[in-house]
Amino acid sequence: MGPTRPRIRLDFLHLLRPPPAPPLLTHPPPTLPPNPPRKSPIFPQSHLLQFHLPATATAAESRPLTIRAFPKIRISRPCVGEFLIENVELKFDDGVTEFRRRLRFKRMPNFVQSQIRIRPKKDSILDNLDDLEFELEKGVLVQPYLSPMVAGIAVIHRFLDEQSLPRALCLGVGGGALLGFLADHLNFEVDGVEEDEVVLEAARRHFGLNNEFIHLFVEDGIRYLKRIANKYDIVMVDLDSRDVMSAVSAPPVEFVEGSVLRAAREVLRDKGVLVANVIPSSKMFFERLVCGVEEIFEEVYEIDVGNEEDFVLIAAKSGVGEGWDGDGSAFLNKLKLVVSCSYIDSIRRISKIR
Repeated sequence: MGPTRPRIRLDFLHLLRPPPAPPLLTHPPPTLPPNPPRKSPIFPQSHLLQFHLPATATAAESRPLTIRAFPKIRISRPCVGEFLIENVELKFDDGVTEFRRRLRFKRMPNFVQSQIRIRPKKDSILDNLDDLEFELEKGVLVQPYLSPMVAGIAVIHRFLDEQSLPRALCLGVGGGALLGFLADHLNFEVDGVEEDEVVLEAARRHFGLNNEFIHLFVEDGIRYLKRIANKYDIVMVDLDSRDVMSAVSAPPVEFVEGSVLRAAREVLRDKGVLVANVIPSSKMFFERLVCGVEEIFEEVYEIDVGNEEDFVLIAAKSGVGEGWDGDGSAFLNKLKLVVSCSYIDSIRRISKIR
């Protein structure tokens, strides 16, 4: 499987006319509305846009695309605000068509929070995506940083060979693509933490997050991390900042605090790793995060996702050693079947500054 395409960043700024403020429900039921969403200046009923992928994309990936998006569900919640689930059609200039289901939040409308590949059940392609029934393709990670995050597990592949049912904690669920991939393809038992129950219900109903080895909890991820006593082989952090006044960044500033990083270390088994998606808001933020992680974890590694935006940071609780990428293991061989070897090969150790 080759690297996934870079994250698609759409320009919706011309659509951002302030809509009437939706009423907040103080005690909303944890269910999704059955009716289709109404038109909104933030989330239009359909739109047709053309754009180019970043210069870092490969020649095969740098083709212009045409996109059609048809919202399925639009929900407003006091906790996470308004969010949208939509089916989109991507048309490449070589004639290839791809369908995806995406989750986006109104607070960052240009940012695709989560997405999976879908395919029509019918042979004919209709003009209105709402008239099509889709099947989910859960074996492909289309968010550009998710495959590198999974590849980061490779640094402890020998340790995972000793675990009959390794355990993972995922902070941030969204559509649940990462959780489902870990459970379905790498045989992890996964605990997922998301702060809004309706987001989890959306992941179950619209993104196929249904697996007996996945356990979901409604709570703030950082608060959960500080109070939980369970032990995990890996902790996957896919949390972004909620500050709408600044650019998209991840993880949130609160995660960089020493108490949070120490809590992350404590929930790991002795050979466990912390794997985090990082979208640095500035060079200073990235350096602060790396320095904070280096103070608490034994070894730190990184993967450059290659889209001029994301980095994956890998922090080992105890020493992994320079030979981790030597002879393969059963887990490493399995991992190479489901993620690109180029990501595993690009794992680079960050030297500590003493």
